[in-house]
Amino acid sequence: MNAPAMITTTGQKIATQRTTKSRLPETDLDQIKFGRVFSDHMFVMDYADGEWQQPRIVPFANLEMSPAALVLHYSQTIFEGLKAYRNVNGGVSLIRPQANIARMNHSTRRMCMPTIPEDAFLDGLIELVKLDQEWIPKDEGASLHIRPFMFATDEYIGVRPSDGYRFIIFTCPVRNYYSEPVRVKIETTYSRAFPGGTGETKCGGNYGGGLYPAKLGQDQGFHQLLWTDGLSHKYIEESGTMNVFFNIDGTLITPALDGTILRGITRDSIIRIAQDEGIRVEERQVSVEEIESAARNGRLRSAFGAGTAATIAHIQSIAFDGAVYDLPDVSTRELANRGKEAR
Repeated sequence: MNAPAMITTTGQKIATQRTTKSRLPETDLDQIKFGRVFSDHMFVMDYADGEWQQPRIVPFANLEMSPAALVLHYSQTIFEGLKAYRNVNGGVSLIRPQANIARMNHSTRRMCMPTIPEDAFLDGLIELVKLDQEWIPKDEGASLHIRPFMFATDEYIGVRPSDGYRFIIFTCPVRNYYSEPVRVKIETTYSRAFPGGTGETKCGGNYGGGLYPAKLGQDQGFHQLLWTDGLSHKYIEESGTMNVFFNIDGTLITPALDGTILRGITRDSIIRIAQDEGIRVEERQVSVEEIESAARNGRLRSAFGAGTAATIAHIQSIAFDGAVYDLPDVSTRELANRGKEAR
């Protein structure tokens, strides 16, 4: 990494090294692809000798890592995702960052990693977004995707928790994750999570294990899978990148959190908004049989996925056991569209 042009220290004692040459003038924010373009800086904080070291903001750059780094062999890594938006007053708003911090620290405990100090996490996040806020596209629907992640750094080939870790936050300008309503398939052969496992933990292994069945679905023309429970495959849990909601006869239904489903921040926001607007919401087991019957009988008015990346993604059709059930046109989905506007 090049020598810093200037070192400053914020009130939060974050050493800041600004890039000497921004890539923003060379970047066409109108032509960005989701997750492919990255902003100028990143926040870094290391854990060593049993404590967190001084946080710093440095230019976005490649990492140097030993081939024996523990994370590469035993997947001790976690991440989060949240967004910053331009608000109506011309400023920048973060969407419930404290909830993401709490969820990431829930993941640290399950993955035997050190808890991240909440104040250092939030201060670093705010300072980073302030520094790179010009990377947020100015048109409606665009945002700055924020990716905090942590991984084990020990050089050791042995199955045990690492003693050292690196925590990084970087950002990237994005638009919609899905450009059209999605076609999903109910998955009853492969499993994403099991009771007692890491289903509600945002760790890399959960996503790596889902790549193959997701590819099989994509080869058949589906955007995503609807995962079912790992024991019986009778109950719907979530989608590959989203929590899932169903509107049956005007009631908004979503699978209950039972330890195998990610505790989505967007999911929680949608439930709160719906309840505030007097919409009946049910968090409970949702059987495949119930959804198939409702779709077949015209009682399934809409279905949608919800997540930080996807925000609200309308589901166009649901496939199960050789049958494909088309859902009502997106323009008629009053409840789902209200949630999308309010999110």
